[in-house]
Amino acid sequence: MSVYSRTPGPVLDVGVLLGRSLRHSARSIDATISAIVLPLLILCVFVYIFGGALEAGTPDYLNYVVPGVIVLCAAFGSASTAVSVNEDMTSGVIDRLRSLPVVGSAVLAAHVVASVVRNVVSTAVVLGVSLLMGFRPVAGVADWLLAAGVLVLFMAGVSALSAAFGLVVSSAEAAGALSFVLLFLPYVSSGFVPPETMPAVLRGFAEYQPVTPLIESVRGLLLGLPVGSSLGHAVLWWGGFLLVGVVAAGVLFRRRAGR
Repeated sequence: MSVYSRTPGPVLDVGVLLGRSLRHSARSIDATISAIVLPLLILCVFVYIFGGALEAGTPDYLNYVVPGVIVLCAAFGSASTAVSVNEDMTSGVIDRLRSLPVVGSAVLAAHVVASVVRNVVSTAVVLGVSLLMGFRPVAGVADWLLAAGVLVLFMAGVSALSAAFGLVVSSAEAAGALSFVLLFLPYVSSGFVPPETMPAVLRGFAEYQPVTPLIESVRGLLLGLPVGSSLGHAVLWWGGFLLVGVVAAGVLFRRRAGR
């Protein structure tokens, strides 16, 4: 008896479709490069161009900014799920899958898992370059695991919401607009400058939007700083977004694909 015959149907379906998504990612060299190069360019701009001016108000600015860039990298890469899902819906791929004994939800699950895998790789690259630039985390094994866990939760939450967005819009171009929205959030947070340096209106938004507790959690865990309630808030925010994204994507997929 082969391993495939012993594997439950939905698990096998997700595995096959996951392999398909990852192969597409490997062939899309331009998208892969942009997902890694853009955060690295932003890191270099803030450290080497703005860093001298920002160092006065935020000592050891490189250590301060790296967690924000890591989250920015994860947000940008996860948003590309919207484009992938929309392309499947509009190119006839789903119609072909309907003729096969494939669980409908496996399509979306594969896209989300593939997005997480891609973003783990790109985040690792950004972190590696940051270490070469002088980033010096002091985290222990448990702190690294917690930081990785909350980042993966963030990636999964954004990917699930992106999948739902890709099912709503009518074209891949419109789906790509989500990337710009998600690029905006880390900038107006504690990712690059402390919120208390912002005007009052922006400060209120930066302190209470969902990306800030995530960045504060990653920064605190990696640098040995107090995390406080940030970790719990980050888990609640992005666990909730993951749940909303999964439910919304499932409902929208059934309506559009008839599965």
